[in-house]
Amino acid sequence: MANIRDVAKSSGVSVATVSRFLNNKGYVSQEAKAAIELAIRDLNYKPNLVARSLSTKQTKFIGLIVPDIVNPFFPELARAVEDVALQYGYTVVLCNSDEDAEKEMHYIETLQQKYVAGFIVTTNESNTAQYQKLDLPVVALDRKIHASIPTVTSNNHEGAHMGTSYLIEQGCRHIVCLRGPRGVEPAEDRVAGFLEAVKGKGINTLVVDCPFQFDRSEAIAKRLLLENPSIDGVFASSDISAAGALKAAHGLGIHVPEKLQIIGFDGIGLSSMLTPGLTTVAQDLYKMGTIATRLLIQSIEGQSLSEKEVRVPVQLMIRGTTRSEER
Repeated sequence: MANIRDVAKSSGVSVATVSRFLNNKGYVSQEAKAAIELAIRDLNYKPNLVARSLSTKQTKFIGLIVPDIVNPFFPELARAVEDVALQYGYTVVLCNSDEDAEKEMHYIETLQQKYVAGFIVTTNESNTAQYQKLDLPVVALDRKIHASIPTVTSNNHEGAHMGTSYLIEQGCRHIVCLRGPRGVEPAEDRVAGFLEAVKGKGINTLVVDCPFQFDRSEAIAKRLLLENPSIDGVFASSDISAAGALKAAHGLGIHVPEKLQIIGFDGIGLSSMLTPGLTTVAQDLYKMGTIATRLLIQSIEGQSLSEKEVRVPVQLMIRGTTRSEER
């Protein structure tokens, strides 16, 4: 197997020149570049990434930390991150924190020791200060960490207002909001949008803490529907929670959308596979992941960022869990 010395000998330049070429650091003449590229092809040379990382203190790896890999929302984000990273020659290392701050910091410290180039973080369980002192590029995706850290989110407040307003337009007068876990910024923004939409409309409301988990959401929705038979609308802060509510309604023999209308939030692929199809406030997950990855790579490569906070628009996808003249 060819090594860097073989490349230098074949191209007629020094090992240091080949090293500068491979690491894209320092001056290399056009003639030398052409000779090195030819030698690399002829020798089928593959750089030793371990040795390079020891020399440069950096690899072409990006750490992606998500809070719950079971929730389809996060794999869909991860797909976009991986696609874009690959285009730029980076490899994504996926870490599932399980909303556990200790586990999250374990991944960060471990990848730091492996000279990871930067992090995309979709969880904020750890202390903000721990991210700020990393001395590595970090981009927050979906959940804001700190004003100093570039962030990509969707317009959660506007989306929740949009979805709740649609339930009211379709005749709902007793609406429950499955608000998501406390302290998670998207959930907080969505409940704020919900409350703004119902204010002054004479709507009976219930706002209930609900994790972004299917089984727990089903159990919570079932209890609420049994205790409050007048509920005719559900606004859920995630599609997973909305799917749980849909199953709860089915189990209780409550017809959707005739007796109960349901709107979710996320726009994951699963929402169109349910029966009936789930009306949802759809985030452009692929666009969010794409923007976050490009921002991180720009930071890694020393480029200035044109903006540090990106908010991606949402849209209402009307399907079978709500009544509509269009159906």
